[in-house]
Amino acid sequence: MKKNVMITGAGSGFGRLAALALSGRGHHVIATTETDEQAAALRSEAPQLEVHRLDITTRDVEKTFDWPIDVLINNAGVGETGPLADIPMERLRHLFEVNVFGTLNVTQAVLKAMVANHSGRVIIMSSIAGVLPAPAFGPYAMTKHALEAMGKALRAELAPLGIDVTLINPGPYLTGFNDRMASSMWEWFGDQSLNGSEAELFRAIGDFVTTGQRDPAEVATRLVELTEALTTTENNFVPPDIKAQLGLQ
Repeated sequence: MKKNVMITGAGSGFGRLAALALSGRGHHVIATTETDEQAAALRSEAPQLEVHRLDITTRDVEKTFDWPIDVLINNAGVGETGPLADIPMERLRHLFEVNVFGTLNVTQAVLKAMVANHSGRVIIMSSIAGVLPAPAFGPYAMTKHALEAMGKALRAELAPLGIDVTLINPGPYLTGFNDRMASSMWEWFGDQSLNGSEAELFRAIGDFVTTGQRDPAEVATRLVELTEALTTTENNFVPPDIKAQLGLQ
């Protein structure tokens, strides 16, 4: 059955790939982007998509009141690394503003119609970091832990209303996001911190995360599967054995 699917953060990465894959399967895709430039580029690349610029942290989300949405894919997000003992609070607040509060902001807007219709699905882009925090990646992991709590609570609250909520947890994939996130801390962090030995450790962890990244088409394929599935599980790890690879089970 063809569905109306809204995707946030569709200007690049997983969101862009999922938008193209879903439209290729005949779904009506409402692809939203962070900037007007991204929106223009996506319209030019894929005129079959309905593209809008939408800031999930503002009242922009009220645009969704007039859109038919069967499935919301909450993909928009930003990354930030650095030692929690030193990270500037304004950077951490921005991370939560987008990843957590922005995600809930747009979800609440879309849920108004879903609740009235007693149907719908919300897919939340979490991460392996949502269950496995690592040094240097603490700021990002904090927001993904919050999304884990959000998704699980919403799943329980909305199931009686006919709305399904599920989380997807990718490992490291080559979209450029991880590379930008790993380097973000060096915009402000030097070799001196509350623990002078941290810099070498953080460089090593950043190199580990950005080496051997996988094909992001795997995540787009899983997003298509979750969109079309009759039922979902609470968490969906991609690749499925990523927890075992990292020694979590």
